Formats: sequence, C-alpha cells, structure tokens
Amino acid sequence: MAIPKRIKIERVYVKVASEFDSTGYMQPTSITWADGRTFPIETVRDFRPAGTADNDCNGDCFTVLIQGQEKHLFFEHIDPLFTGRLGRWYVERTAQ
Repeated sequence: MAIPKRIKIERVYVKVASEFDSTGYMQPTSITWADGRTFPIETVRDFRPAGTADNDCNGDCFTVLIQGQEKHLFFEHIDPLFTGRLGRWYVERTAQ
C-alpha cells in the first residue's frame, strides 16, 4: 500500500489594503503581490479563526472573492496582546 504524499503548503506574505468600520471590524479591500500587481477584493464571503489541523496560524481567515474566484486570505497575529493591530497578511500556495 502506497503512502500518500503530504502536500507542502507555503505562506506567501502580501501587502493588503484594509478599512475598519465603526465597530472595529477589519475589511480587506485589495491585495498587492511582491511584483506590484494589485487586485481589488470584490467581497468578503466569510471570516473565521484560522487555526485548524492543516493550518497552525494564530490569526484569522478571510474567504474573499478576487476576479470572480474564491480565495483564502490569512491575517497572522504577531503579538497575542495586540491581536487586532499587529500582524501580517499571507496567502497559501502549494510548494513544488
């Protein structure tokens, strides 16, 4: 019996523009890749804590719509004392 290969996922850190509403909710509005390409986020479809068995992120996962495609955008909290203010954004990609 062959053992299935474990897919290696890597984090790609990106620049994200976001807005905060009057309640303090963070709403990402666009994503910019390292090469300078910027894509508007059409809508946020879901928001939940990111930590799962497959993802050890201490942060949040936003399910967003970009160019008609659903993507996961993660906000990784840097400091547990300042969970809403200090962090960085990333997306996941399958490593080669």
